[in-house]
Amino acid sequence: MQKRRLGSSAIYVTELCMGTMTFGGQCDEKTSHAICDLAVESGIDFFDTAEIYPVPPYKDTVGLTEEIFGRWLSSRPRDSIVVATKVTGPSHGWFCAPVRHGKAALDRRQIIAACEDSLRRLGTDYIDLYQTHWPDHGLPYEEVLAALNELRDSGKVRTIGCSNETSWGVMKSLWAADVHGLDRYETVQNNFSLINRRCESELAQVLRREKMSLLPYSPLGGGVLTGKYNQSLPPGARFTDYLTTGKARQKKMAQRFVNERSVETARRLGEIADSMGTSVTALSLAWSRQHDFVASTILGATSTDQLRESLESRDLILDTETLARIDQIDVEIPTPMTEDGLRRL
Repeated sequence: MQKRRLGSSAIYVTELCMGTMTFGGQCDEKTSHAICDLAVESGIDFFDTAEIYPVPPYKDTVGLTEEIFGRWLSSRPRDSIVVATKVTGPSHGWFCAPVRHGKAALDRRQIIAACEDSLRRLGTDYIDLYQTHWPDHGLPYEEVLAALNELRDSGKVRTIGCSNETSWGVMKSLWAADVHGLDRYETVQNNFSLINRRCESELAQVLRREKMSLLPYSPLGGGVLTGKYNQSLPPGARFTDYLTTGKARQKKMAQRFVNERSVETARRLGEIADSMGTSVTALSLAWSRQHDFVASTILGATSTDQLRESLESRDLILDTETLARIDQIDVEIPTPMTEDGLRRL
């Protein structure tokens, strides 16, 4: 499997990253470890987790994913695996589970405490990529970066990144880093898929010019791009649960992913995939991988069978004709994850 550099850091990772958001939630520890084993056997050396996982988070499950992954990590040579995790920060109402006492923020106290807790749960003495899970626009960026730099200077973190950040936020953080002589974010982990192509506009320009890397999450649109929502709501699926029994915020989130426009996009992409003799899953992941500003695309799985289907994308290269057919769908159904089809950032 090919490797790419994380921004301008010294870290190189495989083009596919194994996400762990389901570990301890939708799949048990035995299945989680089997997924990790298959990922490594298939050439993946990059794993992404977070202190808030599994999702949806609850008070008694926060941190469980890191613990499950940490027990698997202990069976491998530490320097053979690139580990990314995240400090929560303000979740803007999407999740209700508290991580620490009081409101989540990205001040020094909470960042240092979060990192120490993650290191303990992961059973390691350093984190390769430490990311802010959500931005804290209420704090000066230099305060956030200073705390992250402190962790890097102590050897507990190798490099830093951000997630769910806007183009403005990325540029503001880079300005703060340059002015105050602090390390820059090297990566941005944002939602990016064939039903949410917003990163291709302003953020892509930032990433290219500033030599940063995108780490797309939900490259299958939360499962929508597998086609499983085309006919009905599949039992046991995350967005099925959100739409049928979830809280109001969870329902709102699910409706961004599962709606008439996104399902129609998945159906049309399925026709392209069928004509190529592949799956829409492989098509979607290959499309993500072919962007020059993408370092590694994050896969999710609840079983080894799901992971095997995603791994079919490893050697798939989309030609210009196929990319044009995909772009035409976007012209006719722009950005299905927004109500009006505008490319908001």
